[in-house]
Amino acid sequence: MKLIKSDPILAIDPGTTKSGVVLFDGESVLYSNAEMDNGDIIEALNIGCVGNNLWFEEAVIEEIKSYGMPMGDTTIQTIIWIGRFIEVWTPSEMNLLPRKTIVTFLCGSSRAKDSNVRRRILDLFPQTGGGKEPAIGTKPQPGPLYGVAAHSLSALAVGLTYKYREEETATFTG
Repeated sequence: MKLIKSDPILAIDPGTTKSGVVLFDGESVLYSNAEMDNGDIIEALNIGCVGNNLWFEEAVIEEIKSYGMPMGDTTIQTIIWIGRFIEVWTPSEMNLLPRKTIVTFLCGSSRAKDSNVRRRILDLFPQTGGGKEPAIGTKPQPGPLYGVAAHSLSALAVGLTYKYREEETATFTG
């Protein structure tokens, strides 16, 4: 996969009270927040802007799917937030991608773990920073993913899959 610049998209890895968020233009991470308050995400979706006047017209969220196993309270709370995010997003349909789709697209297997997804993402970006992970880099010599960590890295996986997957993604048409 070759990274190609395009219109920015807000990608969200949803959580119970905070979510990972990146604004990704197909080539670069323009904004990253590993623990953005869900209320602040609602506000960003309402106005189509995040960070310091970084505008977007598309959004994608990691969708939760049931595979026959019981769900706990935290999963249900996350699903409620996904519904709230969908409700306030008005410019177009909200794009939804299940975790298995993301992992399979990036790693070629639905059984890949988070560490495999992380490694795949790091390998996709230019190795221009310092330190042992040049895609991330160090403070004095940052790479293209400097500051993208934890849940924002998961959000980047959502954004990468949405931008580069050939098949149609699910959309909520409400």
